[in-house]
Amino acid sequence: MSRITVTVCRTCPAGQAGFAAELKAAAAGLDCDVRETDCMSGCTRPSTVAFRAKGKTAYLFGDVTEADIPNLLTFLRLYSASSDGTFADARPLGSLREKALARIPG
Repeated sequence: MSRITVTVCRTCPAGQAGFAAELKAAAAGLDCDVRETDCMSGCTRPSTVAFRAKGKTAYLFGDVTEADIPNLLTFLRLYSASSDGTFADARPLGSLREKALARIPG
């Protein structure tokens, strides 16, 4: 299984406020690398976070805030357990499922 890369837009409001560090601390012990990058072009729905792993569907979420960290961790656990990055039931993701901007086949 390949390691998951979680990318936080550092130019979005949450990114400027240190969201990547908060998410990294919350995800400690999970099989992921939390990184930052400049603009991910989700400017109409900031703040954005992307998840990707080799051979899996990639996801981009927008309108993310600190309050979404528990749902992002749930997503991370489900994503890690999925062989292809897809899930049969998105309800465990709570409000995060309404914040998906893109799902890109792996």
